[in-house]
Amino acid sequence: MAFLSSCPGGSCLTRDHHKHRLAIRSRLQRSLCCTTARTEQQVQAQEVERPKHFFGRVITALVTPFKLTGVEVDYGVAESLAAHLAENGSDAIIVAGTTGESATLTWSEEYELFRVVKSAVAGTKCRVIAGAGSNSTEEAIEATKKSAKLGLDGTLQVVPYYNKPPQQGIMAHFRAIANAAPDLPMMLYNIPGRTGINMTAETSIKLAEMCPNIVALKEASGNLEQFARIRRATSPDFALYSGDDALTLPLLSLGGNGVVSVASHFIGPEIQRMIEHFVDLGNPEEAFRIHCRYMDLFEALFVMANPIPAKAALRLLGWPVGPTRLPLTDITASAEQQLRQAMIAAGLLSNGSG
Repeated sequence: MAFLSSCPGGSCLTRDHHKHRLAIRSRLQRSLCCTTARTEQQVQAQEVERPKHFFGRVITALVTPFKLTGVEVDYGVAESLAAHLAENGSDAIIVAGTTGESATLTWSEEYELFRVVKSAVAGTKCRVIAGAGSNSTEEAIEATKKSAKLGLDGTLQVVPYYNKPPQQGIMAHFRAIANAAPDLPMMLYNIPGRTGINMTAETSIKLAEMCPNIVALKEASGNLEQFARIRRATSPDFALYSGDDALTLPLLSLGGNGVVSVASHFIGPEIQRMIEHFVDLGNPEEAFRIHCRYMDLFEALFVMANPIPAKAALRLLGWPVGPTRLPLTDITASAEQQLRQAMIAAGLLSNGSG
């Protein structure tokens, strides 16, 4: 695909675009290199393998633990949970995203969470991605610059919510953020069910072309045709992630690279296995078997607004993550029963648990 030759109003697009993207990719991938021995067949197939992207395949959208009152963030539990995830299937962790209740966190709480989680995973291969998005471009720029200063590995930038900007405004918003921290990798996040506006395939494609540090997209529109259009028109080194655990396997068949997951709090290694069987081992039947085993869990984790069920499931497993902050409320009795049954079916709880 040809790249445009100019980028009016910004420095995103230059003739060195591809070189810049490769430099960013190379810098991060050096620390993501797999040391596992490769079989002769894998070596022969290397040229057709999907790129191993910056952030890996399984990215966990971390819940934010609160103390029992729901007033204070429990940074100690956040640190422990992040360290656990880094050792149990998470290639990267998103801090202060939707699952992290970013809407009710202060910027100072978010910055402290960034610092704590970065410290918790130090010495592992797990990356830390800051939920730095906002419906204010200036606020998103400020949070992105702070993330860069803290040495984080990238940012997640949600489509501006509530404002309902036109596609031109969405493009200008993301380009301004990308220009503000050109060496920090950035993942776009399209979730029209929460933001009130869909970022079209055309907008995503143009942003991937114009800004070399926009390296990935979390697509949570549920629109498989839109996902396929983006994959067809973007470079192989532009990563596409499912924003829905239940759609991970279908989107892999459309060229997806992985998932930004809630379920990986509980089954990260199994999600890794599912992706490995589908992408690396040429065994879609086993990938489908894993997917089917956890379908009820995927559904139960969204039976109420995220992260209400996820936090309830963590509490059932002994993690003191506390409540959600208002206006989110506690899980209902019927939803908790569905969640328990799904966790039992997934092998996470026994019939006598709780």
